[in-house]
Amino acid sequence: MTTQRRRRMHLAAHFPGVNSTTVWTDPRSRSQIDFSSFEWLARTAERGKFDFFFLAEGLRLREHKGLIHDLDVVGRPESLTVLNALAAVTDRLGLAATVNATFNEPYELARRLATLDHLSEGRAAWNVVTSSDAFTGENFRRGGFLDRADRYTRAAEFLATARELWDSWTPPRPGVPYGAPRPFAHLGQHFGIEGEFTVPRSPQGHPVVIQAGDSDEGREFAASAADVIFTRHGTLEAGRAFYSDTKARLAKYGRDPDDLKIMPGVTFVLGDTDAEARERAAEIRRQQVSPQNAILALEQVWGRDLSAYDPDGPLPDIDPDPDSALAQGRVKIADPLTVAAKWRALSEEKGLSIRETVIETTTRQSFIGSPETVADTLDTFVRSDAADGFILVPHLTPGGLDDFVDRVVPLLQERGAFRTEYEGATLRSHLGLADPVREG
Repeated sequence: MTTQRRRRMHLAAHFPGVNSTTVWTDPRSRSQIDFSSFEWLARTAERGKFDFFFLAEGLRLREHKGLIHDLDVVGRPESLTVLNALAAVTDRLGLAATVNATFNEPYELARRLATLDHLSEGRAAWNVVTSSDAFTGENFRRGGFLDRADRYTRAAEFLATARELWDSWTPPRPGVPYGAPRPFAHLGQHFGIEGEFTVPRSPQGHPVVIQAGDSDEGREFAASAADVIFTRHGTLEAGRAFYSDTKARLAKYGRDPDDLKIMPGVTFVLGDTDAEARERAAEIRRQQVSPQNAILALEQVWGRDLSAYDPDGPLPDIDPDPDSALAQGRVKIADPLTVAAKWRALSEEKGLSIRETVIETTTRQSFIGSPETVADTLDTFVRSDAADGFILVPHLTPGGLDDFVDRVVPLLQERGAFRTEYEGATLRSHLGLADPVREG
């Protein structure tokens, strides 16, 4: 009789920033731009045998009431530059960069990603994101011309074009270890380019492709073209529904369920006991939702200047302005009147202040408990088909992952839920993904 191999989870580390996830006031919090911070978190992730290290993107500083929002990180370095440097101080850890498909061009970005894949010996990944935000577009030549309806059609053609470029070199052969360039030509709705690609086919063939998004169009794009989808869901039931829906879309593209890894972004708080962890989590939430951040969150829903309100007082008795442009560079609240009504009902039911209401209604830690509890819960999500793994977002930079690697990872390894050593050299091997079939 044969026994089925236990299903193992995938883990990745996200470098936090440009929001209130990180607790800036904690004395252990360090720079968001010094290379030492990136190196610390990456080395910790590799010590924990994580699949990859993930960097987000910020193409314009957020504004609030016409001013730079100084409660966010003011500034963020370019992801691929940082990851090229990290390739020199890591050996097995995957290196994932978020790069916008709306404000870049296929030839230039394909070269940069192929270069990272060569320098890291097959550990590069591209998180494909899009933007229909004219505010961000003002930093670029094209401005905000791209309609929201067109952003995924451009992204799909962008990715297909990049893959044509990566495939354009002939395979290696005796005496020609890197192959040779072949002319390429692409003529489509968004791009018309031709020439010869300058970078030989990289160790993975194609960098791993990640897609971030929960929308229906995002799920469809991931099912058609991505290797990993970076998502979010707060409960086991929501995770299972997302997992089932997204995996079911793969068949129409001739793909198997294992061809796409579903990895939600999650946070965690550890304690020696579950009760201690809950106390720590409550304190962290109060640090993340400072009085200033509470008013900011309120203003984002109401679309009005509410600086005169007391964060420890009741919610405003005025209605939101649904047409407001008070905040720039953030996702607009789709239905502020409905959100405000829900906040008011919750506040009245529980007797909550503005700050307490924001703490209650905004994102909170995903997994809270002792190392044993957190390990068991993560394993349950994977074994219940709610996720293939997780992208961990610590609340401290850069040491917020240390306790997880030291206290949770060994428990996952003991139960066979996570690797004890890397079994391959490339990110595709870590994720259990086949090498891409050469096109053309």
